[in-house]
Amino acid sequence: MVEIDFTPRGVCSKRIHVALDDSGETVEQVSFTGGCNGNLKAISKLVAGKPVDEIRDILRGNTCGPRRTSCADQLCCALDAAQEQARA
Repeated sequence: MVEIDFTPRGVCSKRIHVALDDSGETVEQVSFTGGCNGNLKAISKLVAGKPVDEIRDILRGNTCGPRRTSCADQLCCALDAAQEQARA
């Protein structure tokens, strides 16, 4: 399993913990520190067990209010970083 703690930018959450399978292709677990607690718990449940590419296709570019990003968009950045680590 590949695990990272990612520090998001431009959003309310302070940390995103991502765990991918050994190949780095499937999300095993995601958790957020800070941010909109209920929404982020829901996102974490919805992405568990899904392919990373599918999650990125759905969530990349999602915004929050006037921000150019969102916790969901930052999750995509965290998934990128976790995959990079898995491939290293």
